Order: sequence, then C-alpha cells, then structure tokens
Amino acid sequence: MSKLRNQPLVEFDNLTVSYFINKQELRALNRISFHVFKGEIIGIVGESGCGKTTLGISLLKMLPENSRILEGTIKVDSVDVPSLKGEYLRKYRWSKVAMIFQSAMNALDPVKTIQSQMIETILQHSKASKEEVMNRIVTLLDIVGINPSRATSYPHELSGGMKQRVVIAMALCLQPDLIIADEPTTAVDVVYQASILRTLKALREKLGLTIILISHDISIMWEMTDRLAVMYAGKLVEIGKTQNIILNPQHPYTKALLNAVPVIGQDQKKIVGIPGSPPNLSSPPSGCRFHPRCAYAFEKCPTSDPPLQERKEGAVACWLIS
Repeated sequence: MSKLRNQPLVEFDNLTVSYFINKQELRALNRISFHVFKGEIIGIVGESGCGKTTLGISLLKMLPENSRILEGTIKVDSVDVPSLKGEYLRKYRWSKVAMIFQSAMNALDPVKTIQSQMIETILQHSKASKEEVMNRIVTLLDIVGINPSRATSYPHELSGGMKQRVVIAMALCLQPDLIIADEPTTAVDVVYQASILRTLKALREKLGLTIILISHDISIMWEMTDRLAVMYAGKLVEIGKTQNIILNPQHPYTKALLNAVPVIGQDQKKIVGIPGSPPNLSSPPSGCRFHPRCAYAFEKCPTSDPPLQERKEGAVACWLIS
C-alpha cells in the first residue's frame, strides 16, 4: 500500500470553476492544483461555501448547468474527466469514482428495499448474473457491518447510522478506485459518526480505496486522513501531511479553524471563533481573500494575492511565510 501512495490517482491542475447566477459570475474554485495519491485518505476542510463540494462533484462531472470550467484540468487515472460523454461517462461513474452524499435519507429511495436499490445500481452498470449480484450484496453489507438479513428492510426500518452504512455499501457496488465522502457523518450523532469513520478507514485498508473526505469539521481529520487540504473562498490555502498541519499550522486561516475546535477538559474561554464571514464569491476582496478576517494582515495582504508555495512538508499561500 505504501508504494501505491506515491502514485497520483487524481490530478487537479489550475482548475477554475464559476457559477453564473442572474448574469453574475460566482467563482467557486480558483486555480486549484494538487494531486491525490493512490491508497491515501485526503481531507478537504473549510467553512461552508469555500468550494469543497464543487471540487467533489467536479470529479463525477456532475457540475450543474449554470456552471462552467473556465480553465484547468481534472484527471483521474490519467483520464480527462470533463471530456467524458455517453457510455464512457456511465462506465466511469460508480466503477471508477463513487460518491457518498451528506444525507442518507435523501440518498435512499423510501419505497424500495435496500436490496432492490443495490440490485438496480449494480445491474444498471454491469452484466452480472442474479447470483453474482446477490452474493455481492451480501458481501458489501457484511463489509460495512450490516447483517445481510437486513437487505430486505426499507430505509425507515434502519437507524441513521445503518442508513449511512448502506449508502457506503452502495458506493462500493461497482468496486470503484476512488470514494468521495461529502460530509458523510453530518446527519448522525457522535457515536454513529465514530463508527462510520472507522468503517471508511477500514475499507481503505481492506479494499485499497482512495478516499477524499470532505468536511467543515477539522477535528475528525487527525484520526482519518493522511494529508489535509485547507480551502478558503474557493482557493487552496494550505496542504500537507495531516499531523504537520494540525500540530504546526502555517496559514492564519488554518490556525483559526483549529482555535475554534473545542477540546474536552479545555477552558472554554480559550475557544476563539473566526470573526466576520466568508466573502461573497461574486465580489471577493482583493489580494489575499482572508485578509479582512486575519489578525496578522499587513499592507501587502489587501493588494497582492499570495501564490501557493511549496515547503518542506507541503504548501501554503500566505505572505507572512513567503
């Protein structure tokens, strides 16, 4: 597995994506460049509206009609994703890349059993026999910790955590190389959250999956991820090994995110929120986009946008450490 983690599976190169709403351009992603290596779990963190989900759905070519890739490329296993069409796109989705969405309740059909939904997913994208399909369903449910006897249950008969596990099992139906998990624990309590995250981590080891974990919650990344990418206002501001970023954050925004995480036993007065709000991406601030909220901003920050600069253990976009 360690050898695989030196080989890129996903490559974002200068990716710029805009939404067009009422003749206004909202630039959701601005010149995003980084790789995701085979077999790794990488976390994408940042406040709501920073571009995390846009980044995720771009990998499935699921950007909405009012969006446009203005420049840059997206490649998965050297395949140019935006160029995929028709049957090539169908084969790519599910069999190469699959997504676990935020809400299991919305992802599952309430009038169909778990088994029937999984059968439909598999048969829509493969020519497996009925026996092969049923054996695969049993295996998948077992992998995610659900007794296969629950395959005939309807979604409302399952707990929130079990529904989320079913969604994970469905994402694995066509044995993809890459799983995009977009806030997979948002709708469940902390007990189920820990269980679901452990399941995802175990699947990486068992199946050799590559996982992109999208979340606004930086606190879950320590146990889950190998590397961490921090996004703010549509830009990548810091990326590197998770341990290095959490123990020694370089960008002021990363520091602010970590300062806002409550720690058990810590004096609650030490928890500091980030002042202000993320900018409107239809008219973002000049220079560094974080400068209006940054306690360390100086005269260069409002006038010049810092590039993402390589460092020993990653990269960071900040004039303070250029």
